[in-house]
Amino acid sequence: MTGYAFHDESTLTETTEKLGKQALKLGLIPSFVVRHYPDSSQYYIPSEKESEPLTSEEAYLRFKKILAQAS
Repeated sequence: MTGYAFHDESTLTETTEKLGKQALKLGLIPSFVVRHYPDSSQYYIPSEKESEPLTSEEAYLRFKKILAQAS
């Protein structure tokens, strides 16, 4: 077992959104936006300096880092 909470694009998206909502609830980020497309999702974190959208993988890692730094 890899220890990851996802196995494909769909579960990666779900897991990433859960992490984003957790970071939002804890006040670690003011907001985030997800744009869903048929084959992928894009994430925007307005408080971040980068204005480029993040892939599901990038957003997952960013949210994990934000949550880890807070604990």
